[in-house]
Amino acid sequence: MPTPEDFFAIDIRVGTVVRAEPFPEARKPSIKLEVDFGPELGIKRSSAQITTHYAPAELTGTQVIAVVNIGERRIAGFTSQVLVLGAMPSPTEVVLLRPGHAVENGTRIG
Repeated sequence: MPTPEDFFAIDIRVGTVVRAEPFPEARKPSIKLEVDFGPELGIKRSSAQITTHYAPAELTGTQVIAVVNIGERRIAGFTSQVLVLGAMPSPTEVVLLRPGHAVENGTRIG
């Protein structure tokens, strides 16, 4: 059974999407993201399966919430460094989690 310490080991932060582009090489419909997590972590990359509700052009400048300490994963030749979080009403539908108000990039979620 997971413990509170297990949860607190996960580093969840707020970042701003600085670049988003289609990712046609991925097996499942995805968007490549570059997210700025502030001076401590810098810009990190992610492959996000969020095409049901989002187009790349509308994501730039949007703040997102992501897990930043789970390691890298290779997806169709692309290195995904963080896991952008979202609610999943169905297995193929993701609604991004976002702060209700703008906060500084790198702000921790707790």
